[in-house]
Amino acid sequence: MNRQPMFTPQQLLSFVAVCETASFTRAAGRVHLSQSTVSQQVRRLEEMLGKALLVRTSHQVTLTEEGEKMLAYARRIITLNGEAWDVMGDAWRDGVLRLGVPEDFAAPTAGLLADFSRAHPQLRLDVMSGMYVDLHRAWLREELDIMLIKQPGGERPLASRPEPLLWLDSQAHPCFTRSPVPLVVFPQQGLYREEMCQALDQLARSWRISYSSASLAALASASEAGLGLTLLPASCRLPGHRVLGLAEGLPPVTHFELALFCRLPQDALQQTLAQALAEFCHLQWQ
Repeated sequence: MNRQPMFTPQQLLSFVAVCETASFTRAAGRVHLSQSTVSQQVRRLEEMLGKALLVRTSHQVTLTEEGEKMLAYARRIITLNGEAWDVMGDAWRDGVLRLGVPEDFAAPTAGLLADFSRAHPQLRLDVMSGMYVDLHRAWLREELDIMLIKQPGGERPLASRPEPLLWLDSQAHPCFTRSPVPLVVFPQQGLYREEMCQALDQLARSWRISYSSASLAALASASEAGLGLTLLPASCRLPGHRVLGLAEGLPPVTHFELALFCRLPQDALQQTLAQALAEFCHLQWQ
């Protein structure tokens, strides 16, 4: 039996609202409570945990490190609560299908998902997009049913295809000849970062991180503008990019793939969507 105190839905809703609006006043309007009630709900949550979740000043509200951790759990609990009501209330007779895709595939697959949703109007689609590390963690926590992910070769997927990568520099403001070489990269544990650093180390070239972002589109634009050398999928090449390679001593990076995973490939709905995604992305079945 669980002897730990239980979070109330109102505590979590109030806390998330304050975090997302950065204001107790705006949060109160969102959850339809008074400002004092929202403040009281958050204070009770902090007292239960014995930790400060927010830093309050007269001008702003910011999250503490513990608050950032709690925000992720609060959102997950609220989502699961909503899913339970939807499924048990028969609003979504066919349940919920949870899909994870890379950021640059979220918009292109929208039409495919719309067709799938029209064919299954009583199925709810929950779509998560983000970096490799975030999608992979969600998959390991069993928070996704289908995952389309860019990964280094290794874990065997249901279907996959190679993901060509290019060394990209700015045509107008070249970076590779600078010392140290400025690099445009994903945050720590992001894809392609280690390959870039290792390649420059092997060339005995000094380097520095000049720009970091979790957004693939932002990295491509930053590199094109001259903020630094980068290594990205070939599909991210922009008109203002210059492609580098063996002539500059930069090795081809060929061990990445676009991979599709399905938790229950025998499930009819999961199977149908997985097949549609594989066809859309030109994946080969393993």
